[in-house]
Amino acid sequence: MIFSKSLIQWYLQHKRDLPWRKTPQPYPVWLSEIMLQQTRVAQGLPYFLRFIEAFPTVQDMAAAPEEQVLKLWQGLGYYSRARNLHATAKHIAYDLGGSFPPSYAGLLKLKGVGDYTAAAIASISYGEAVPVVDGNVYRVLARYFGIDTDISHSSARKQFTELAASLLPKDDASAFNQAMMEFGALQCVPKNPNCGSCIFNKECVAFLTGRVNQLPVKLKKTKVTNRYFNYIIVKDGAGKTIVNRRGDKGIWFGLYEFPLVETETLTDKAATTQLIENFEGLGFVPKSIRLLHPDVIIHKLSHQKLHIRFWEAGTDLLLTEAIDNEQVKLLPYPIVIHNFMEKHWE
Repeated sequence: MIFSKSLIQWYLQHKRDLPWRKTPQPYPVWLSEIMLQQTRVAQGLPYFLRFIEAFPTVQDMAAAPEEQVLKLWQGLGYYSRARNLHATAKHIAYDLGGSFPPSYAGLLKLKGVGDYTAAAIASISYGEAVPVVDGNVYRVLARYFGIDTDISHSSARKQFTELAASLLPKDDASAFNQAMMEFGALQCVPKNPNCGSCIFNKECVAFLTGRVNQLPVKLKKTKVTNRYFNYIIVKDGAGKTIVNRRGDKGIWFGLYEFPLVETETLTDKAATTQLIENFEGLGFVPKSIRLLHPDVIIHKLSHQKLHIRFWEAGTDLLLTEAIDNEQVKLLPYPIVIHNFMEKHWE
């Protein structure tokens, strides 16, 4: 089809020089695809390079402790991806003899690997003719063909997958799938694409009908919950502090944080000070409490908006569970805590 040939030709001329494209082996392709879920290439590339340096092979990642994987991942968000990455590395290294499943169907059985990631690995590494369907693909196809199906509806994936499959050249699945993703990332971008320079502007239904900014259609709205966090940085008689590992449910599970007082609303300084004084989670009554910076830090997640303040609570006691500053820095934290520590930690 003319669309497919034109798209691949565009890709060969405009594709970015990315390290996982230089050796289409399953390990770097898998690693890059997991990292780039919910993450732009510009943000994910430095992480990819750090991971490859630390873990040149899947066996190296499997042998690493989970905390090292999470520490390297720190800042990419959606930390379940990192845990699944580590679990899958161990499964491949120890249960599958160090080799990735050699097909789309086999790849789908790996933890953290869904339709899109399995299709990407299978087509790029094995040349298997399976289409990839992600946000970029939805956007390119919806605009080019003028499709007004709501992509948040469950039926949309089947429709777009069938259309992508009909366009996919069986003997060049790798180039076509990468071209679809690259075209959506560089040319057919979500907002204000440069349609004047687009190779498809004479056939694109959205461009010809003035609906570029209306397609693809996505009607479902994400409900955002506000939460109010007060982190307590303990300073005991030896200058040590306390950190806790978050449980296995909710946001950031498995990462570390300071003792936390969560409130239903943003409480004032006096009320928060009293809450900290009475907080049984500390195990002591603070001798002094002070707010460490004047502004509330806003941290946005996909479904939550966090309002965060950091407080220092001092005591002359020597706390058995407290650790020193060097130990504190080695642990993996949510990026909002890490950033605060980078600016304010002594």
